[in-house]
Amino acid sequence: MDFDLIPNTAPEAAANSAISVGDETLSLLAEKAFERLSFTFTETHLKHMLDAAADSRSSENDRFVCSFLLKNAIIAARGELPLCQDTGTAQIFAWKDEGVLSTGDPYAALERGAKKTWADRNLRNSTNIPLSLFEETDPGDNMPAQIALFAGRGAEKSSGNPAWHFLFCAKGGGSSNKTQLFQATKALLEPKAFDAFLSRQVPALGTSACPPYTVSVVVGGLSPEQNLTALKLATAGFFDADSPVPDRQVFGFSPQRCPDWENRVMEIAQGCGLGAQFGGRAFASGAVVLRLPRHGASCPVSIGVSCSAHRNLFGRIDSEGAWLQTTVDNPLSIPGLKEAAALCEKPAESAVDIDMDKGIPHMQDKLRALPPGTPVLLTGTLLVARDAAHARWRALIRSGEPLPSYIGLHPILYAGPAKTPEGKPTGSFGPTTAGRMDEYAEELMSRGAALVTLAKGNRSETWRSACRQWGGTYLGTVGGGAALLAEEHIRSSEIVDYPELGMEAVRKIVVEKMPAFVLINDSGEDFYAPRPT
Repeated sequence: MDFDLIPNTAPEAAANSAISVGDETLSLLAEKAFERLSFTFTETHLKHMLDAAADSRSSENDRFVCSFLLKNAIIAARGELPLCQDTGTAQIFAWKDEGVLSTGDPYAALERGAKKTWADRNLRNSTNIPLSLFEETDPGDNMPAQIALFAGRGAEKSSGNPAWHFLFCAKGGGSSNKTQLFQATKALLEPKAFDAFLSRQVPALGTSACPPYTVSVVVGGLSPEQNLTALKLATAGFFDADSPVPDRQVFGFSPQRCPDWENRVMEIAQGCGLGAQFGGRAFASGAVVLRLPRHGASCPVSIGVSCSAHRNLFGRIDSEGAWLQTTVDNPLSIPGLKEAAALCEKPAESAVDIDMDKGIPHMQDKLRALPPGTPVLLTGTLLVARDAAHARWRALIRSGEPLPSYIGLHPILYAGPAKTPEGKPTGSFGPTTAGRMDEYAEELMSRGAALVTLAKGNRSETWRSACRQWGGTYLGTVGGGAALLAEEHIRSSEIVDYPELGMEAVRKIVVEKMPAFVLINDSGEDFYAPRPT
């Protein structure tokens, strides 16, 4: 694993080969880490997507999605539009050797650096802080950061060169929401039972967190906390062969990796049919399966993912200064990537052009009975709204007040964009998880709203039934391609309601030739329905 030295960060020497690290170095390291991981990928991650795009076994939709993600990486690497609209929460793990001294408040210093990146680099403020049990507010700076500092190696193990090791993660809500913890029993600890568990739970991850995924599974743990900490670190590459952290322990224990079962997870992922969002075999690009000790009466088991926007970066501070893991500033320098990224530029011959400005009835006619999986190209006006706006609309309905007049005029895209760079029509702009809005189906469709919606991931029977009853259609677009959507498909954006909601304000956007797929048609047929085996 390669690292780049941040200039002018050499720490002061202290007694007995120790080093003294000031707050300014910590802040600068965090700032540069979140800046780098928000716009660029490692070469390893880019090659995973390149392999899927070029694999003859991949479906046409797999190749399209992976090509789309590669082109997105090219655009994001320019440094204006982040890789994903959900630029995540700032999460920092650190392991400090005995010979590293901190001269100030490392928690405050690291958070200060992360805060600066969110303020300066057009990232999205996604966090809410509580005012009471039920009330909350947007702090306006995406803080607080989640920071965990651990003791690392003792002086005798650091060979006179003590270091402070870091893992920086920008974790979006979609992939975090896929984490599940099961309180199982010893009965799961036999091959048939565990295989059956994986065969259920891997496909159940669905596509709303933007595959191809890194899928991680952790079995055991002396507590749920140990299990879930191991899971989080596993999804971020902490246990990979090239991980630079010397002691890969979780609360004092080094988990066992289970390569045979990692291969089995990949078999299940490739065979489940979900693919890289719209069918195929590229559901996962890697897998980690870990085993921890456990209490005899307990067997916690967890499963989680890192999404296609794999934003995890290692860093360290040693006697020479602060270092950051190298990423690819110019993805086009990777052989074959330019050709693979171009695959998404040619629409499928079967794609249906939809002029959204001709109105919802016209769209319903064009979409009527199209089979799930049909590609479409959207041009015209979309209404943009997600969780908070839907809650406001429900409150109007329940108080007997009319819905805003705009709500039934346009398809609704569930999204919350990043901040808009100067000179751009919008910031990075991609779909959020559709299923969170499913409970509003009856209230909205019965009032002529949400008859055409656009987002990512699977939906519930509630939404399918409403589509059958009211003639609705659910379309999906590529998750994880927010820089590309903003740069090449969105022509304008304006806030039309609830500006106080920040990134969750209601917007109107105008798009051109925006690619999407029919996922649920007006007959209730669902692209993600279980396929016969």
